[in-house]
Amino acid sequence: MTVREGRDGPGRRRPDDDAAPWRRLLGEHRAVWELGALGVSTPALGLLPKGSRPVLVLPGLGASDRSTAPLRATLRRLGHHVHGWRLGTNRGPDDAALAGVRRRFDELVERHGEPIDLVGWSLGGIYARGLARRHPESVRLVVTLASPFREVERARGLEGRPLPVPSTSVWSRSDGIVPPEACVAEVVDERTENIRIRSSHLGMGFHPAAVAVVADRLAQAPGTWRHFDPPAALRAWYPDPRVPGRAGSTR
Repeated sequence: MTVREGRDGPGRRRPDDDAAPWRRLLGEHRAVWELGALGVSTPALGLLPKGSRPVLVLPGLGASDRSTAPLRATLRRLGHHVHGWRLGTNRGPDDAALAGVRRRFDELVERHGEPIDLVGWSLGGIYARGLARRHPESVRLVVTLASPFREVERARGLEGRPLPVPSTSVWSRSDGIVPPEACVAEVVDERTENIRIRSSHLGMGFHPAAVAVVADRLAQAPGTWRHFDPPAALRAWYPDPRVPGRAGSTR
């Protein structure tokens, strides 16, 4: 079992690595640029592997399926059967929301007749991980985008316990909405990984680097999961990994 953490390269740190929370919050204006960058990056995203997976995409707090539309459209172009949650605005994990997510999940599992893939942005990722823990037989893999699941799982006594299915957490040190260290798995093993990108929180769901990770993870054949290795043409989008180190550290 290994533990991995991202870094920009030997001895180098970016200016936002140790930025104060207020400075990271100001940096959230990048989300507008990140949305535009997805369109500009269409040729590069065309290099991504295609697939035909059933996928449920869950939005973050205060967001709806509109926020995940660019991601879902890209994944559909790659051949996947992608679904939104169809529950309107995500107003938080109350009884109605949790019951609605469960109904939507059950509906899609029954419709496709096989385990489905879950992609969750922020709070949506916490929902996705909860579904995977409760129903691992119906989930093939989970990808979370800037999801602060560690505090939730710590409160439930689950910290340090990997999901029972393959999982990928995409996170950013310059996240201005949630603590970056809350978005990474504490322990990385043969089916768990943390992928750092340079993104805002509000733009994570359509940042080209995050979209590329999601597409790559979904394209893997069942039973052949492996750690993310970006294509050479896209490698500049990802800081170099560092081993050893604690995945929960942002240093």
